[in-house]
Amino acid sequence: MRSRTELMVDRLRDLQAGTPDIEASAVVSVDGLIIASSLPSGVDEDRISAMSAAMLSLGDRIAEELRRGKLNQVYIRGTEGIIVLMAIGEEAVLTVMARNSAKLGLIFLDMKRATADLERLI
Repeated sequence: MRSRTELMVDRLRDLQAGTPDIEASAVVSVDGLIIASSLPSGVDEDRISAMSAAMLSLGDRIAEELRRGKLNQVYIRGTEGIIVLMAIGEEAVLTVMARNSAKLGLIFLDMKRATADLERLI
C-alpha cells in the first residue's frame, strides 16, 4: 500500500508530465513544512516551503484587507520563469515553477485539477 506522500508525489509528477512547461512542483503545509515535492536537485526544499507558506499567508492577508475575497492564487513572474502558488484547502499550498513561455490558462486549469486531487490526499 502506497503512502499519502507517495500518492501526492505521483500526482505532482503527473501534473508535470501533463504540462511540459511546468518544471517543478511541491505541496507545502501552511506552517511552511514540505509535504511532497517534485523539485529539481539543487533546490532547497525547506527554503521553498517556508517562502511558499509566507507568500500564501501574505497574499491571503492582502486579499482580505483590500476586500478581494478569498485568496485563489499568488502569481510571480521573474525574468527566468513563473511561480504560481494555489491553496489546497486550508491546510496546504501547491507551488509550481514554470517556464516563461508557459500558457498560464493551461497552468491554472491543471493546477486547479491537481489541488482538488491533492486535497483528498491531505
